[in-house]
Formats: sequence, C-alpha cells, structure tokens
Amino acid sequence: MALIGDKYLTGKFLVSTSRIDDESFHKSVIYVCSHGKEGAMGFVINKKLKDFSLSDLAVPLEAGRFENLEQMFLYQGGPLEKIRGFVLHSAEYVRPGTFQVDDQVAVSSSLDVLKDIAYGIGPHENLVALGYCSWEPKQLERELLNNDWLVADASNQILFHTEDELKWEKAMDETKVDLDRFIYETGHA
Repeated sequence: MALIGDKYLTGKFLVSTSRIDDESFHKSVIYVCSHGKEGAMGFVINKKLKDFSLSDLAVPLEAGRFENLEQMFLYQGGPLEKIRGFVLHSAEYVRPGTFQVDDQVAVSSSLDVLKDIAYGIGPHENLVALGYCSWEPKQLERELLNNDWLVADASNQILFHTEDELKWEKAMDETKVDLDRFIYETGHA
C-alpha cells in the first residue's frame, strides 16, 4: 500500500464503509491527526453528543461571561478515554502544548483552549471532542486493505462548517468512489 510521504495519512479523512459493523463507527468520518510507523490517532468528527454542550463544561472554566457557549457542542471523538477532551481547531491558534497537524489544523487538549473559546478569544474554527480513536502499528493499514475505510482529502469546510448529518456523504464524495460499484471483498492473486 502506498502511503503519502513520511506523514502517511496525517491530515486526511477516513470514511467508514458498510464493512464496519461497530455501531459507533457506522457512517463515521475520522480526521487523522497523526499516522506513522508507530500507529495512528484521530477523532470522529460527525457524532455529536446529544446530551452535552460546551456550556456543560463551563463550571471548571471559572465564572465569567462566555460568548456563544450554548451553541457549541461536544463530539464523541472516539472510544478511547471518553472523558478526555480535545479541541481540533484552525492553525492560527497556537499555545504551549498545541500539536500542529498541518498548516490548516491543530489540536489542543489544555483547559486554556476551552477558556479562550469561552471568552471569545480562541481559535476561529473549532470542534470539541471527548475521546479519540487510535490504531496500533499497521492496524489501520490492515483495515484499509480490508475496505473498512476509504481515504479522502480533508477540508476545513467539511470539518468545521458542514452539518453533521451531511459530513459522511460529503467526505464520501471526496473519495471519488462510487459505492454502487464498490467491491468490498479483496482478492488474493
């Protein structure tokens, strides 16, 4: 399998196919933040937690005036460490501990980024996720060969500005794969 340079699939979308029978990944889109010889890490970006918003986390952010907090939702970022928060955000916001994925997207996990968002001085674009997805070395490659995932170029439009119900469809369009003609079984020659 040809991987993309030394960054492999970093900064790409994984789009689930119907081969994945795990309900938590059904029609999911994952933004891959890190992929290399050591494995991969990413966040589901289209599974909003219906019972939570960022305002539910405002208590630990100290009392104060928060802008648009009720309109910001939390996402089920993945099955691992479901109580740990991460913020995928536009790359113009950089603080100590921020991980730059590429020149468009970064990830922060400190409480400071949530405070800055709450006070209206945080990153211009953001998505707050609880939990994450992770793959051991070569695990993601095996899942790709098994046709569990398709790869698409990531876009900030889909990541930050597309309705959750449409993200899977829009990301699938980016794969350029016609699912009506897609063969899920792989052969061995």
